[in-house]
Amino acid sequence: MKTIEILSLVGVLALLAEIFRFKKLLLPIVLVGLLGAAGAAVYDWNTNIHYYYSMLTFDNYALLFSIVLCGTVFLWFLSTQDYFSEDGHLTDKTSLAIFSLIGAVIIVSYSNMVMLFLGIEILSIPLYVLAGSRKDNLFSNEASLKYFLMGAFASGILLFGIALVYGATGTFDLSKLATYLSSPAPLASVRGDGGTVLLSAGILMMLVGISFKVAAAPFHFWTPDVYEGAPTPVTGFMASIVKTAAFAAFLRLFMNCFIGYGTFWSNIIWVLSVLSILLGNITAVYQTSVKRMLAYSSIAHAGYMLLAILTSGSMSAGAILFYSAAYSVATIGAFTVIAIIEKTYNTVTIDSFSGLAKKNPLLAFAMTLFMLSLAGIPPLAGFFGKYYLFTSSLQAGYIWIVLVAVLGSLVGVYYYFRVIIAMYAKGKETVEEIQVTSLQKIVLLLTILLSLALGVLPEFIIRLI
Repeated sequence: MKTIEILSLVGVLALLAEIFRFKKLLLPIVLVGLLGAAGAAVYDWNTNIHYYYSMLTFDNYALLFSIVLCGTVFLWFLSTQDYFSEDGHLTDKTSLAIFSLIGAVIIVSYSNMVMLFLGIEILSIPLYVLAGSRKDNLFSNEASLKYFLMGAFASGILLFGIALVYGATGTFDLSKLATYLSSPAPLASVRGDGGTVLLSAGILMMLVGISFKVAAAPFHFWTPDVYEGAPTPVTGFMASIVKTAAFAAFLRLFMNCFIGYGTFWSNIIWVLSVLSILLGNITAVYQTSVKRMLAYSSIAHAGYMLLAILTSGSMSAGAILFYSAAYSVATIGAFTVIAIIEKTYNTVTIDSFSGLAKKNPLLAFAMTLFMLSLAGIPPLAGFFGKYYLFTSSLQAGYIWIVLVAVLGSLVGVYYYFRVIIAMYAKGKETVEEIQVTSLQKIVLLLTILLSLALGVLPEFIIRLI
């Protein structure tokens, strides 16, 4: 809870920065606040405290994901100062990003379905605004509208599902639901067959609603257009923070609460997983825009992470945590490079990276590591993220799904290496100078070190949860 309180204070200070004229101090305040929020999560370790009549629970699961989220946003703020300084809306954008992070922290710590819905809305509404923050750009406006319409539609389905589950069980509390659903006999005796149908419909609608949020196929149609049209820094925020928070919520709900009905929803999950892996990877091959390629790549990564939901074993929570951390670090680094290239050439096609190794070796080396990590090449963090997910699935007996995931990863290697080959190929001679700020260099170095460190010490992260 201290994490939410500190972030709320930072968000309010960001709103007041323009009124009281301390905008120049805003970045240091935000960075210190994010470090303080992460520190508060470390301080609360092993406390397992409940708040608001047990509607929020800050157990180690929630605290670890909160630390990952705060650390990711810390790197994101360092890398996106060009975006914040390009117009007169520094304080507005800062506060929106912080409030969106608060929603993410609520999502990973909820223990009541009402807080799940509120967290998703607090996370999503600021992002609808940020996606359309370049008002003079038609693609940004289109991205904002599509994200809002699809997000509102998904939230409606999720809320309807929550209402049906409540109608069947009479409670929003996850622990009570888990006890109630551990055996279908009490539900059938109290509600009859209609109660079981009501509950099944509610679980299905909640599954569909959350699948929209994580961009799992076939509920992914908004993702490529929104990722491509939104400002590049906002795309990086959506690809890392939203996916991490949504999957943490997904796992908590289905592994801890709905596990008693696993035979009902497990078949749906493996279909979503296979569709996401195949469709995301195969479609990414045909993209020339790097942002659009990474959008389809994120759909494939959602498919890999769905394996942890499917298995719901002892390794699932640790696998999701590690994969989220590895994916977020590589994504923030990759979108930092993309933002630099976009500012230089006003485009982010694969051809834009042609000859980058000669023009700026640091950017080329960093982008190479990020692409390799996302592709799952050892010894980088992305490899071990996939390793733990695949191992968890094999232990649960889903051998053929792991085979599909491995084949999808091989396809992924192809389109990630297209960017790498372009960077080290001989490019056209250009006069444009690629400018990299000091903060962006710091972000690149930090993300490189984190990708390597997570790959060297994966067991340390896994055993924390």
